[in-house]
Amino acid sequence: VKAAVLAVRQGLCRPVLVGDAAVFASVMKQCGLGLGLSRVREPDETAGEAVQVVDTGPAGEFTPGGPSPEGGRASVAAIRHALGLAEAGQVHAMVTAPISKEALRMAGFAWPGHTEMLAEMTGTGEYAMMLMGGGLRVVLVTIHVAISDVPGLLTRASVLRTIRLAVRAAAMLGIGSPRIAVCGLNPHAGEAGMFGTEEAEVIAPAIHEAQAAGVTVSGPYPPDTVMHRATAGQFDIVVCMYHDQGLIPLKLLAFDSGVNVTVGLPVIRTSPDHGTAYDIAGKGIADPGSTLEALKAALSLKL
Repeated sequence: VKAAVLAVRQGLCRPVLVGDAAVFASVMKQCGLGLGLSRVREPDETAGEAVQVVDTGPAGEFTPGGPSPEGGRASVAAIRHALGLAEAGQVHAMVTAPISKEALRMAGFAWPGHTEMLAEMTGTGEYAMMLMGGGLRVVLVTIHVAISDVPGLLTRASVLRTIRLAVRAAAMLGIGSPRIAVCGLNPHAGEAGMFGTEEAEVIAPAIHEAQAAGVTVSGPYPPDTVMHRATAGQFDIVVCMYHDQGLIPLKLLAFDSGVNVTVGLPVIRTSPDHGTAYDIAGKGIADPGSTLEALKAALSLKL
């Protein structure tokens, strides 16, 4: 809500909130944000300075500060509605707020997060999570899975697919001939097979196939050095084998300004790169910086 108000005041765009209008109104009042809310059935380009809200109905009885089935259902309802607006071209993009994966599970949904949910809702078969911030961009081969499952999920096809999605992500950013680096899975990128064989058997063949197709991609590089090289400007995007391999360095550099982009969807979708922060929910002290950056990123991206 704070980010939407800042977007209006800075003249960035006409943001449209989707969800329980009563909850939004309560937050606006609590935080003393100084702008009114305008309830609309669909986005209205002629609306005044008030923040527009498409009301998806009451979220139900729940207490801020913890996961609940009601919260999980309300999250999915809002996301579904916002996605519909984006697919219909009524909004330029969707910027999703953090959701609780536990609340989703409590409500009976099996999705491990936004990325997989939106992919299923749009029938998207090939997709990837890209995080960017602090001069770093990372795209993930595997996302929300246990570390013990990662080696078995890495295949030549999955690594190659992610390299191709990294090219697509670069195009969304306006980078025509991206320089893509690929991380190894193991320490020292396997050290010639001493610490693992995934690099030689899976990752390198995928890189060679992408190179043969004309992609400027190289690796596999030791994961503990390639991020430094990327932030120094040697690479545009780094393909990472698993979630924390990419997110730990990115959040170290841009914890308050990181942005998540889902690559492969038929719509533009970004989100702040942080969680629900239940410990400060309802206190009016959340920092809107990352959400505002996600909104700015959404405005700059093109499909």
